[in-house]
Amino acid sequence: MYVCICNGVTDRDIRQAVEAGCRSVPELTMRTGAGATCGSCLDLAAQLMEEARAVRELPLPLLSQAA
Repeated sequence: MYVCICNGVTDRDIRQAVEAGCRSVPELTMRTGAGATCGSCLDLAAQLMEEARAVRELPLPLLSQAA
């Protein structure tokens, strides 16, 4: 889904940026261009970043038990 129509940034682009270490909305704007033109997408972009970060930082205790 397109999050930033002005700059063609998708939700996948945002997830990939978070996976690559992006930690803030200003950094996301620098990496992807999201919000750099009109800024109307910044709330949704921030929400998607939080969701991606939560999934990325999800503790996986079963993996340590499986090894």
